Amino acid sequence: MTRRSILLGLLGAAFVGGFCFLNDWVLRQTYLVGNNMPASIYGLLLLTVLVVNPILRRWSLSGRELAVIMALTLAGASIPGGGLLRTLIPSLVMPHHLQKTQPGWRDNKVVEAVPPRLLVDISEDEDRVVGGFVQGLGVGGDHVHPSRVPWRAWARPLGFWLPMSMTLWIGLIGLALAMHRQWAEHEHLPYPIARFTESLLPEPGKRSASLFGSRLFLVTAGIVFAVHLNNFGCTWFPHYLIPIPTDFDFRALGKLAPWLMRGGGGMLLRPHLYLIIIGIAYFIPGDVCLSFGIGPFLWHLLTGWLIGYGIDLMAPVEGWSYFSVQPQSFALFGAAAGVSVSLLYTGRQYYTAVLRRACGLASAEAVGGDAVWGFRVFLFCFLLLVGQLALIGLDWTLALAAAGIMVMGFVVLGRIIAETGLIYLKCYFWPCATLWGLFGALAVGPHQLLLLMLVSTVLFIDPREALYPFMVNSLKVLDMRRVRLGGPAVACALAVLVALAVSVPVTLYIKYDMGSATGDSWSTVSVPRTAFENQVLIRRKLAAQGASSEETGSFLGRLGAVNPSPLCVAVMVAGLVLVLGFTAARLRFPWWPLHPLLFVTWCSTPLRWMGPSYLLAWFIKAAIVRYGGSKIYNRLKPLFLGLIAGEVLGALFPALFGVFYYFITGNQPKMFNVIPG
Repeated sequence: MTRRSILLGLLGAAFVGGFCFLNDWVLRQTYLVGNNMPASIYGLLLLTVLVVNPILRRWSLSGRELAVIMALTLAGASIPGGGLLRTLIPSLVMPHHLQKTQPGWRDNKVVEAVPPRLLVDISEDEDRVVGGFVQGLGVGGDHVHPSRVPWRAWARPLGFWLPMSMTLWIGLIGLALAMHRQWAEHEHLPYPIARFTESLLPEPGKRSASLFGSRLFLVTAGIVFAVHLNNFGCTWFPHYLIPIPTDFDFRALGKLAPWLMRGGGGMLLRPHLYLIIIGIAYFIPGDVCLSFGIGPFLWHLLTGWLIGYGIDLMAPVEGWSYFSVQPQSFALFGAAAGVSVSLLYTGRQYYTAVLRRACGLASAEAVGGDAVWGFRVFLFCFLLLVGQLALIGLDWTLALAAAGIMVMGFVVLGRIIAETGLIYLKCYFWPCATLWGLFGALAVGPHQLLLLMLVSTVLFIDPREALYPFMVNSLKVLDMRRVRLGGPAVACALAVLVALAVSVPVTLYIKYDMGSATGDSWSTVSVPRTAFENQVLIRRKLAAQGASSEETGSFLGRLGAVNPSPLCVAVMVAGLVLVLGFTAARLRFPWWPLHPLLFVTWCSTPLRWMGPSYLLAWFIKAAIVRYGGSKIYNRLKPLFLGLIAGEVLGALFPALFGVFYYFITGNQPKMFNVIPG
């Protein structure tokens, strides 16, 4: 780890933090981050190795330096988009604006029930703080002067939420260090994204990777890039170019599968071909490909069958929008809990040794110092996070449960990334809705649920580009390049801080310059509404039942009023049992065809998009292994790495073109998306 690599990595984190909002919501190009394998970052890595390193000659970057730069850049990439700021900024100001058109909010005083430190201060100049955010302070073509942005109004809420966010992120970096050896060395997980990254890095003493000497790789990557370049050109010149189809429509077959259509599976019959998924799937076990391929079909068939009996797993039992009590979310929560139990059981000896060493006790199993200190950092940050949650008024037991659910969700996301390379996934369960469904609104308390929903909104509502999965892949790449992990882990925490320091003022300035219309309606309207709409529903329901919405005593004291949702509890237990049962079967029977991660992903939106590509990948890989054997399988690896590289470059080039087009002409470029996100 050199000073140059740390500096360039921090600059990468600063660049992503400063440019992300402009790219996503002003230029409206493919998300700069958007998923767990950002095309912008991996595409620039490709260009660095292919173009920049040969030009730099003796000053070229080594593979170890590039691994460090990637780790720091990816750590910073978890901040400016869906990982935090996309929902944090609007959620602190838009409630003041939205309540003006929501009489139910005013009647129940739900915004006033929020502790003042959690929302922007509107006491001095509400019109500039709220109205300026919504409508923008820029006039015509003139940009607003930075001094007119009401920075002081944001100091109080950001002074609370950003330290809490840093506590969570630093704790997750420590936990990633603590769990790395178990996953990488003891369980030998495939890490497909990390292995693709490592294959691009220059060999020791060279300026390029041996992969770039493979004609099969270069030809495949070139063909895929040309396809996307042609399709991108079609968006600009539709009368002169012919698009190469990547979308296919089989909805006419829907009449042959009425259960599938009734269960909402029509999207599966209109698949998009993601070549990057086929490339990644070549390097993971066949049972994972098959499970991800048929999983969405199984879910929608099951849902359609149950709808015939009046049971809709996708309809809310109680509540509104994201934080509603929904059986589908509880099925995923139960499955995630099952994965967590199996992880702890499988690595019980190693984790026990880490815990003992972290507490200063001896252990029979050798444990690295980075894992010990990582776990100590995690324990400290976890307790600090619980304390920070308690400071806003959360009961300590609920704060402990909420923090535990978030950590479990991030760990499961990281596990899925390490084991399958699924580039786009997020948790579809939330601490607030989970506790609401398990205990009922009266037992948890309306005000406690409001606080839980605000915390879930800021820290956990859309972790499609989460820090923990980034760290899991980065640590593996660093390990393969024989870089000691402790130093880069500390530098990654610094990169997160740098990304925050750059992205917060840049995002606020653009918002106040152009107005919230530059953002998406989901983050600027739907997300800020969710907590307060549900709060109104909860209070009205309790009033109709003759129960008081005022909370007395602690959560433990209100446990006598527990009223769980029977359907949600049932599907949660089913998800837990299915994962544990399939895990045991997979360990016991070598021929077992399906992977337990099926049940953590089968009803998620990303897999509805990518499931058909996984199914095609399973068929291709099975045919190659069956008829070509291991020799042909290994010989074709560069071809499938080329699919990944070509798709990444196919997503990067339109984004780069859009930037130049915007700054030269001042006009918004045409949208063109390649990779899901």
